[in-house]
Amino acid sequence: QVQLVESGGGLVQAGGSLRLSCAASTRTFVPYAVGWFRQAPGKEREFVAGISWSGGKSDYTDSLKGRFTISRDNAKATVYLQMNSLKPEDTANYYCAADTRMPGQPRGAFYDYWGQGTQVIVSS
Repeated sequence: QVQLVESGGGLVQAGGSLRLSCAASTRTFVPYAVGWFRQAPGKEREFVAGISWSGGKSDYTDSLKGRFTISRDNAKATVYLQMNSLKPEDTANYYCAADTRMPGQPRGAFYDYWGQGTQVIVSS
C-alpha cells in the first residue's frame, strides 16, 4: 500500500550535516507513521527516529537526541531526517519504514513497508 524511496545519503566529513528524504506513494489515501532506521555493517538494525501521521509526535533513540531531527510534509508525502554533527559511528545504511496500523504513534510496532535504503558514510 505504501511505497517508499529514500534519498540524500552520501559521503560527509565528521561534524557535517545531511538531510535524508523519504518519499512515499500510495494508491489510495492511508495515513501512516514513519520511522527511520539504520544498519551499520556487522550490526543489527536500530531505530533512529519516528514521527506520527500528523507530525505532532516524534520519538528518538536516546543517543541521537539533539543531533537528529525528524519532520514531515504531508503535502509532499515526504519525511525528512536532518542529521547534524555527524560522527563516523553514524555510518550506516538508513531506511525509512511506514506503519499504517498505528499512524498516530511516533514509534510504531507494525512497520510493514520499507524503502531500499540510502547509504551514509561519515569520514573522520
